[in-house]
Amino acid sequence: MKSFRGDDPHIGPAEPALRIIMRRLREIMAEAGDGQSRLDRIVRQISGLMVAEVCSFYLRRQDGSLELFATEGLARRAVHTTHLRRGEGLVGRCAELAEPVNAPDAQNHPAYSHRPETGEEAYKSLLAVPILRSGLLLGVLVVQNRKARDYSEEDVEVLETTAMVMAEHLASGAVAGVNTDAEFSRARSHVVKGQIISEGLALGQVVLHEPRVVVTKLLAEDPELETKRLEEAVDRLRTTIDDMLLQRDLARAGEHRDVLEAYRMFAHDRGWLRRMTEAVNAGLTAEAAIERVQNDMRARMLRQGDSYWRERHRDFDDLSARLMRVLTGGGAIANMTAELPDDAIIVARTMGPADLLDYDRRKLRGLVIEEGGAQSHVAIVAKALRIPAIGQARRIIERADAGDDIIVDAEAGEIHLRPGSEVIDAFSDKARFRARRQRQYGSLRNRPARTRDGQVIAMHINAGLLVDMGYLDESGADGVGLFRTELQFMMSAAMPSFDDQLKTYASILDKAGGQPVVFRALDIGGDKILPYMSQNKEANPAMGWRAIRMTFDRPALFRIQMRALLRASVRRELRLLIPMVAEAAEIDTARQLLEKERQRELALGNAVPSKILLGAMIEVPSVLWDLDNLLPRVDFISVGSNDLMQYFFAADRTNERVAARYDALSVAPLRALASIVEAAGRHNVPLTLCGEMAGRPLDAMALIGLGFRSISMAPASIGPVKAMILSLPADKLQAEMARWLAAGTSDPRSKLLQFARDFDVEL
Repeated sequence: MKSFRGDDPHIGPAEPALRIIMRRLREIMAEAGDGQSRLDRIVRQISGLMVAEVCSFYLRRQDGSLELFATEGLARRAVHTTHLRRGEGLVGRCAELAEPVNAPDAQNHPAYSHRPETGEEAYKSLLAVPILRSGLLLGVLVVQNRKARDYSEEDVEVLETTAMVMAEHLASGAVAGVNTDAEFSRARSHVVKGQIISEGLALGQVVLHEPRVVVTKLLAEDPELETKRLEEAVDRLRTTIDDMLLQRDLARAGEHRDVLEAYRMFAHDRGWLRRMTEAVNAGLTAEAAIERVQNDMRARMLRQGDSYWRERHRDFDDLSARLMRVLTGGGAIANMTAELPDDAIIVARTMGPADLLDYDRRKLRGLVIEEGGAQSHVAIVAKALRIPAIGQARRIIERADAGDDIIVDAEAGEIHLRPGSEVIDAFSDKARFRARRQRQYGSLRNRPARTRDGQVIAMHINAGLLVDMGYLDESGADGVGLFRTELQFMMSAAMPSFDDQLKTYASILDKAGGQPVVFRALDIGGDKILPYMSQNKEANPAMGWRAIRMTFDRPALFRIQMRALLRASVRRELRLLIPMVAEAAEIDTARQLLEKERQRELALGNAVPSKILLGAMIEVPSVLWDLDNLLPRVDFISVGSNDLMQYFFAADRTNERVAARYDALSVAPLRALASIVEAAGRHNVPLTLCGEMAGRPLDAMALIGLGFRSISMAPASIGPVKAMILSLPADKLQAEMARWLAAGTSDPRSKLLQFARDFDVEL
């Protein structure tokens, strides 16, 4: 690199600049001295080798601020006295974004923040890179120059790699006394708040879904040997993945074909190996090279900002972890079940719906996910399996080690990591109380869901996997109110064929044993990306090209699914629900396509269903003002309260900042739901509700008070909701709610809670 100093007698003319810095860092860490003196020597060396007038190190403190901890070039009086808020100035911006900031003219940058005590006004250009370890920000490394300078990609790469090496030294304690932030100490207890995605309680041991291989040796002694190790490991990884896709029954073995297809694409990418080889040539070990390239790719993918690239980031992280295990002798694919403890609680950064099914469910007690939320598809699987689960558990991966004691309280939304004996005792009491309640719910299994005043409520389950069907009989439900057909598509490496779909739908109906099953037509698009189907980036995917909007544009998708459903339902009843209906004419289109497939079956001499019922999902607010036009065209309707509420309030239900800002039990949405009940009654059209509202006892109580007499929910919610129904005077509540809504009561939720107390309704 021409910008590096070449007048050192110890530096050979052909020695790569990065290797020089790596060697110097290793020498400094081996020298005697305290942490401060080591940092002072490090910034001095970096400044000299990068031909920079300034090199500074800022340490992240527990409150998130940045403290100037060492500098070469800035005023010494500023060390330990200059503090920046996260996001303040160019250095704070680097910390906030967790990505490099390259400012050739720093003082005229809109984010520039002048600190007079540092004397930095003499320096025009600035390059700042975050110091990260496992995604956790430890600090920021900065170089500055007097003249305007647009730092090259090579400069950025050298400083980023230097920051990675510093991160390992800081985390390992090699720079003793510096990293005083004990927030992520692995020796103490932690309580982590999260989002409940499947209710329940669990106590067990941490099992890391993809255990991280900690890189302890960063600097290569023999680059040629490291290059050979890396190339051999990549070859073994590629062969293993190819063999899996060609030979293994992925569905039975539990490997998620979508992920493996992405692995294969990445694994055979020549650019990936080239970038890792370049890092080895710069002086890193093969392990450190993998981590270096992984960090760089992660930053690039996450900057894309859409769900597709977030998923690809997960795939690439998993691939890098597998390569690391191949390199260190751990095997390309971790054996998830061979040594699973009897009380396993899986802790993962992210997880696909099929990944959870890999684990032995006899030993699985709970699930914690760092990034997934209540609407993720792994949440649907967790609910189906009745596994207590918490999502949005920020930074749990950095805090947890395999084998740690952990409590998942998916009633309070809390994770207790390495809890003390008092916490375990209190949790045990809570778990025993919950177990008594569950036994009570079990005793209600064969009792009809009839209110105290004799109103019969039909209770159905929501499903999306064959494994869900076992809960139909166990819960005592009246049928499947919503079967999400898209999960089969999302868990496949390629578009499911007609035969694949036929087999699945026939198995679902067989398992139902004559009880009704409502199949929802394919609802993909938006956040439900299929890796084998190209889709343009959309600014607002939830309201974009999804569901029937996609399948009507690609009618072959719809027709093949209809063909499979018709064939699976021969001599049985077929109930088909059309999602995302925005206008009545869309039902006409769906009925025409369905009838065309029915006529095709008859022309081929095939039997057809004994009865076909076509329904519309009420989730787009536009149809609320067109119900008199829509209802005569359908055989039934089903309210999808999840999407209806997010569109109603213009609040993305997957965005934690706004998802909790609206209340479905406020006046406006309750009036909207009441209007649907009234219209369905006038047109004598069967009505149900199949969203999350139905599974919460207080919300279900409100629905019954509005006049709903059929609801569908997760299997685990049947017991608590049935207990509420059996204790509810429905007619009294319906009269009261009509009065509240007519009067525009400001807080229906409080009114509902007071009604429950007054009439001993079990919530």
